[in-house]
Amino acid sequence: MSGDVRQFIVGMDDDGIRLDRWFKRHLPDTSFNLVSRWARTGQLRVDGARADPGDRIAAGQTIRVPPAEPAKAGAARPRPDRPPLSDDQIAFAREMVIHQDAQAIVLNKPPGLATQGGTRTTEHVDGLLDALQFEAEGRPKLVHRLDKDTSGALLLARTARAAAFFSKHFSGRSARKLYWALVVGVPDIEDGLIELPIAKQPGTGGEKMHVDMKEGQPSRTRYRVIEQAGNRTAWVELQPLTGRTHQLRVHMAAIGHPIVGDGKYGLQEAFLTGGISRKMHLHARRIRIDHPDEGKIDVTAELPAHFAESMKTLGFDMALGNTNALDDRPPMTREQKKAQGRAHAKSMRKERRGERRGRGETKPTKPKK
Repeated sequence: MSGDVRQFIVGMDDDGIRLDRWFKRHLPDTSFNLVSRWARTGQLRVDGARADPGDRIAAGQTIRVPPAEPAKAGAARPRPDRPPLSDDQIAFAREMVIHQDAQAIVLNKPPGLATQGGTRTTEHVDGLLDALQFEAEGRPKLVHRLDKDTSGALLLARTARAAAFFSKHFSGRSARKLYWALVVGVPDIEDGLIELPIAKQPGTGGEKMHVDMKEGQPSRTRYRVIEQAGNRTAWVELQPLTGRTHQLRVHMAAIGHPIVGDGKYGLQEAFLTGGISRKMHLHARRIRIDHPDEGKIDVTAELPAHFAESMKTLGFDMALGNTNALDDRPPMTREQKKAQGRAHAKSMRKERRGERRGRGETKPTKPKK
């Protein structure tokens, strides 16, 4: 009844969270101001002791909550209902699942499917999550994202505890993600580190980033050339060491080797002839992260059809990609870093010369005597 003091036992999913966060999860209709008033007047208690909204709670503790106050007429705001998914949508969502356990799901996201909704984006992974609830109490939660045209491994958390755990590992950069890409041309250095700061490009209508040496955020990408098809294209392995928007795409374009199919950053140069698909050739091949319970999640995602077909057309040997570089490669030597810096500087100078020529700059001529 509404006039009774309520008692709640803290579950494992809420171990370590703040008390105000617990209220948001379990009593969302209780305002922060009300919780704060209960705390000030001593009515809010944890294991019998007075508690504040910012206190951390532990699994097994008992939260004493005062009786629920009667809701004011017209104060309740109905939550929008999500439209039910069709049988085809449910089947499509479940076909993406390549790993599932009590705490996590990993999807192999196809290219062309956005992770979350936005302007003029109605089909996305977030809208399909009801199909992936299975036996859990709630729908899974997104903890990171992939670009719409990037395919591959996408991790979902199945519990609130797992979501907090994974988010901490992503923000702390202990999660490992490995991508495969086809790029235009062949980098001069086969095993390198790109360190170029990235910022949002001003004046662009959509979300577009660029290298900004003054205002950009530090951004680092490790790459390795796995195999090349003459001088036309290379199959590369990419490991982002930071998590900036469009980082891999911006970095590869900045060193003069845009990802095949990435017209946004490589313009027309990013498209190859000879029957190679115009879709993006960037794939989140593997993800490895600590598991909330124990051990690790380590999942590999198969290539989408267009990427696999391009690999076959170009004659690449898939077996060469079995050696993954998540932790295998030694740190770069000082000589490698110096050589990498010279190569990147050369690429940046070439790109700036091309931009100036594109704006109509002509080479000065000597005046006639």
